[in-house]
Amino acid sequence: MTEARQAAAAPMRIFVRGLIGLLIALPLMALLLIAGAWAREAWLGARPIPSEAQAATPASIERGAYLARVANCAGCHSVKGGAPMAGGLPLGTPFGTLFSSNLTPDPETGLGRWSADEFWRAMHHGRSRDGRLLYPAFPYTSYTEMSREDADAIFAWLRQLPPVRQTAPAHQLGWPYRWQTALAVWRLMYFTPGGVPSQDQPGASVTTGGAEADGLALARRGRYLVRAVGHCAECHAPRNRLGALEDAAGLRGGWVGVQGWIAPSLADPHAAGVQDWTEDEIRQWLQSGWSPRAAALGPMADVVAESLQHLSDGDARAMAAYLRGLPREEAQKAAFKPAPPGQLGLGRLVYAKYCADCHGDQGQGRRIGGQPAYPPLAGNRAVTLEAPQNVLQMLAGGGYAPATKAHPRPFGMPPLRQVLSEAEMAAVASMIRQSWGNQASPVTEQDVLRLK
Repeated sequence: MTEARQAAAAPMRIFVRGLIGLLIALPLMALLLIAGAWAREAWLGARPIPSEAQAATPASIERGAYLARVANCAGCHSVKGGAPMAGGLPLGTPFGTLFSSNLTPDPETGLGRWSADEFWRAMHHGRSRDGRLLYPAFPYTSYTEMSREDADAIFAWLRQLPPVRQTAPAHQLGWPYRWQTALAVWRLMYFTPGGVPSQDQPGASVTTGGAEADGLALARRGRYLVRAVGHCAECHAPRNRLGALEDAAGLRGGWVGVQGWIAPSLADPHAAGVQDWTEDEIRQWLQSGWSPRAAALGPMADVVAESLQHLSDGDARAMAAYLRGLPREEAQKAAFKPAPPGQLGLGRLVYAKYCADCHGDQGQGRRIGGQPAYPPLAGNRAVTLEAPQNVLQMLAGGGYAPATKAHPRPFGMPPLRQVLSEAEMAAVASMIRQSWGNQASPVTEQDVLRLK
């Protein structure tokens, strides 16, 4: 009997020993991971600055102002109605709310005591002047590819702004995201400083003609503007559950923060890819936010208004050349599923009452005074994206195309959130996505409710 009991107890002893070993091993592995992460941060912090700061000149300050506009620094570091670049803008993330920092030269709350080396280290390494690790909501994961010359130019421009004393509110992050140790581990897994090979480092902006503007130089300059200065991947690349970019170079689309919009894939011509456009069409769209093929709406309208419309013709052509040359990667769509006839019927009634006057009975759009005013819905890629969120966002919240030199007074769309029921909004969205040759999945009331 004793031997039988011992034999029966053996598996339990093995299990208990394994559990104890696991309980000992996991903390040790965590400690090793943390030690490795901080050792790497110490090594990064001790790396020498690769080049000396460039002296501020009127030309470099002007260049810095241009680069700051292209990078849309004000979009995150300026509160509407507040002082420009004084920070304090809340930035919602899945992990909590971050607040942008003060970039004016105030010595107490801004960059007044910063050196050009410290600013470059923040842009390139994601480390603040006091050694604190920065959260990647500040897109140093893209800015790390920026040249030292351009970082110095931006810093020179920021230094001549009027100083504003304004302390940013403390970040509101949950556990463990508010811990610097958690950020150090994240950086160990997902962040590598550096990026652009030396032969790809651009100098001045591409001109509008001559040998400097050949195809290779254009694409190289465009790559730098798209990946580093414009940090397009921060929205147009997918992220994993820990917020790290996945394949930033592919630009296969992603979610725009917690705003509920989708930044479509720039690799897929059926989404937002421009491989079939001419370079002139792309350049005009970047600078105006409008073309017969597409209109910039939602968060992209802000990017065009505050940033892209200020591109020089040469840099707009460079970005066009790079975007046009992205490898085509067409996403596989689900089999087409027709919406129920009753839902389509309700959608036609809603469309006739609220939409047809502007977008046309056949979704052809409308021109006023010979100029495009309301975009066509027939054949519109934004309408037929696999996920319907962008269409629903426009129906619910309305919006305007960007105000640009080419379109200084764009026509807008009123919000219908308070006018239409969930069933009516889903019905008109389904009708638009399945009319005039459009073929996209139907929209449900649950899709609408998710917006809330």
